[in-house]
Formats: sequence, C-alpha cells, structure tokens
Amino acid sequence: MTMRSMTIQLQVKLQLHTILLSFLLLPTTSVAILTKQIQPGSTLYASNTTQTWSSPNNTFSLTFIPLNPPTTPPSYLASIVFSGGIPVWSAGTTPLDSNASFQFHPTGNLLLLNGTGHTIWDSGTANLGISSASLDDYGNLVLANGTLPVWSSFNHPTNTLLPSQNFTTQQVLRNGLYSFSLHSYGNITLKWDNDSIVYWNQGLNKNLTSPTLGLQSNGTLSVYDTTIVPRGVVMAYSNDHGEGSDILRFLRLDEDGNLRMYSSVRGSGNETVEWVAIGDQCRVFGYCGNMGICRYNGTNPICGCPSQNFELVDPKDSRKGCKRKMEIENCPLNVTMLDMEHTLLLTYPPQSIFAIDGSQIFFVGISACRLNCLVNPTCDASTILSDGTGMCYYKTPEFITGYQSAALRSTSYVKVCPPVLPNPSPGLVSGKSGGWRMQSWVVAIVVIGVALGLIVLEGKFEKGNVTAIVDRRLVKEEVDMEQVVRAIQVSFWCIQEQPLQRPRMEKVVQMLEGITKIDSPPSPKGRE
Repeated sequence: MTMRSMTIQLQVKLQLHTILLSFLLLPTTSVAILTKQIQPGSTLYASNTTQTWSSPNNTFSLTFIPLNPPTTPPSYLASIVFSGGIPVWSAGTTPLDSNASFQFHPTGNLLLLNGTGHTIWDSGTANLGISSASLDDYGNLVLANGTLPVWSSFNHPTNTLLPSQNFTTQQVLRNGLYSFSLHSYGNITLKWDNDSIVYWNQGLNKNLTSPTLGLQSNGTLSVYDTTIVPRGVVMAYSNDHGEGSDILRFLRLDEDGNLRMYSSVRGSGNETVEWVAIGDQCRVFGYCGNMGICRYNGTNPICGCPSQNFELVDPKDSRKGCKRKMEIENCPLNVTMLDMEHTLLLTYPPQSIFAIDGSQIFFVGISACRLNCLVNPTCDASTILSDGTGMCYYKTPEFITGYQSAALRSTSYVKVCPPVLPNPSPGLVSGKSGGWRMQSWVVAIVVIGVALGLIVLEGKFEKGNVTAIVDRRLVKEEVDMEQVVRAIQVSFWCIQEQPLQRPRMEKVVQMLEGITKIDSPPSPKGRE
C-alpha cells in the first residue's frame, strides 16, 4: 500500500467519524424537527380546536380557530397561529362549520373540506412526489419531496407577513376588497377592489432587478435588491424597534384596509400596533362603503350618510355604505345638489374621474363645479378643493366614498331628490347639543403659541406644571387638561423657525382632535 492510498483511507475514516460524531451530538431541537413532521393522511377537525400540528418549539401551530367576533353557530378557519392564538396565515378565507376538516392527503395535497366533504381550498400539490409536511419555528408550513421544498405557506401568504418571509412582486396580501403588493420599481402599495384604486403608495421609484420586501425580527421593514445597498432601503420602523425579547413582530393588512405592524409577546395572545401605513383612517378608500361618509368621534372613525336623504344599507353595519331614500331616476326633472362643506370625495389614481371635456381633472370655480355636475347625466357627485388650485373632480355613480372634517378645505356636491335634508355641521369637540364645536380656549392656545414659547423659558411646561399655564378663569370651566397639553404641544410645532417643520392647518386640527399622534416638538430657539 502506497503512502498516498494510506493517506486517503485515513481521511475517509476521519470524515466518517466526524459525521457519526455530529449525528450523536445533534441538538434536541433537530431531533424534534423529525418528530414534528406531519405524516400523509393526518387530519385536523374543526370540532376539536385543541388538536394541532405544531412547530418544533411550539411557537407556531396549525389548527382550527373560531372566527372573531364569534358567530352563531360558530364558524372556523384553518389557520397557522402564533403562540397565544394570533393567526398569521389561513387556508382560504371561507368560514366553515364544526364538521370541517383539514387534511394532508396521501397524494401530497393539502385539502380543506367542508362538512359535506366538498373541497373548499387545496394547495394544488397532488402527485408531485411530496412525502412530508412540516411547520417550522418561523411559522412556515412546508411540503417537501424528500429534502426539496415544493410548496410553502410563505410563498402563498394571506394577509400577514412574518420575519424571515421574503415578499416578492408575484405575491399579494389580501383582506376582503383590499390588497397590498410590492412593485418592480420598489414601491409598496395599498389597493382597493381588485387593484382598481391605489390609495397608498410609498417606495423607491427606481428600476430594480428583482426586489423583495422583508420584515426583520427587530421591527424593520425594508426593500432589498441587487441594485441597492446590501442592507436594503428601510420603508418603516416599528415604534418598539429593537426592544424586548421573545417578541414577534408582523405586518398585517387588516379588514379596514390599513396596513399595520404589530408586536406580540410570545404566549400573551395580545398584539400592539407599532406602526400604521395610513395615520388617518378616513383616507382609506371605501372604508365606509359606497356613498358612505367617514367622520371622527373623538379619535375613532365612524361611518354615516351624506344627509338625511340617504339611509344605511345595513343598519347593523354602517361600513356597508348608504343608499338614497329616493333614487334620482324617480325625480328626473327636479334633481338638485346636496352641498357638503368640509367634505372630500376621495379620489385616487387611476380611478375613473371625468370632466365634461373628457379630462380627468379640470379647473373651475365652486359654482361651476356644482352646476356642471348637476346638468351632466353621467355625473353623480363632484368635489372641489378650496386650496387655491381650483381642482374640481366629477364622480361617476360606480362608487363614491367621502371624508368629512372641519380641517378639510374642500366642498362636495351629491345629486339628490328634493327636499335637501342636510346633516348637522361637523366640528371638533362634542357639545351638549349633540353637535360639534371647537372649544375657543383650544384655538386661543394655538393662536398665542409664540407667547407660550416664553412659558417654556420659565420651565413650567417641562416641569409638568400645566395648570400654571392655563388662565384661572378657564380652570373654573373645568378645562380638559389633556387637551391643554395637546394644544401646547401643537403650538410648539406652529412656532418652529423652519417653515417646513410647521404643520399644515389640516394636520393642526387633526392633532388637536387626537386623530394624529403628536411627536415631541423641538424646543423653541429661545430656549437654546
């Protein structure tokens, strides 16, 4: 035997010993992965919600969960849930009764069956050589042919994006009529009704090769591509970015059409919003349904009708929109316009907006914007911006959704049959009459914000001595001190030296209402 052959044999023996030793020293979690594999023929039943297919460390599990809010009789979804019961994926969106089942069929297909045995959803993986299924500790359900993954829940998301999940331009998050997607130019968008309306758009606007969107476990949402920096471009940070341990952060498209980042402590079953795409919920297209008008009751968005000429489609659910009590076809010679001040009929591209001359946007006065729609049989409503641009939009009857707030500098008109029965005028603070009014002392505090800058010099606000700031006569009127603090914070923003740091009047009103969060304002220059 030559020296070379002896050397080769020795190397082979050493490799075999190394492999054997590695196998013997495998961590218990690796062994657990083998025992957690889901065998062909395994079935989950909606009638037994304690039955689960779990990940190795039980962080995630696949099971049937009851709908929230509960229904009568109970309905269920087959879902992957995070420890504590928070759903992050579901097999289809159809609620099923307690006779439903979810099966890993011997053919390699995942099947969701209703109580009569009909297939409601399947993975489309029959006869692809799939021999095993497993749910990993990242929340990914994987079907494999040997060691080769063939299908995964990460590649077929529903309404949630998890850390370690690469979201591509071919994938979509959906919830009802709303969708969220990533585009080839690096933008992330929210859309309504089969992607017909883009009501939120944020991103890079660059030519990219193959962009992906990823959420890191620390709460950073970023777009990645070979043409940009290795760490990607950050789209959003969670408010608790990098904080805590044993926390899952996830991105979810909610049923109200807004995109939010949540945090949940393992096992708690609770979730906290740490970032939201659209801070003003009333700007989500279609939130209040067709002919619905979104307003705020304090900080909560509520849905109502344009006037008493309308009624709710479903009195039990105001978000389903409104309908005319008398259709305008029934009064063709007497149609008039309902005037709504401080109201904006939401218009986002590429919505079908038109003008008499065929253009999408045109520039006229308020009277012309109203009259031109009134005499045009294909126009159902119009809205004009009172911001100096003179922009007027005509709205077709297909779908009209509005936003009403005292902060909005716009007027809208909707066709109705007479007599016109307007709603009470919108405002800011609830009064005893049930209407709304802006408290004069709130206005005063904002208007004299410069004077409040001098109070900062005395340190009263920073020391928490808010009552020393308020006029004693106002204290006797039982002033809401929380509103006082909010008004003072707003005033500090209004007196910033740099004009770009000062908020627009619309945002000022929203901050006073509590609709928009007020960040800590920089100290006035006089403090330095």
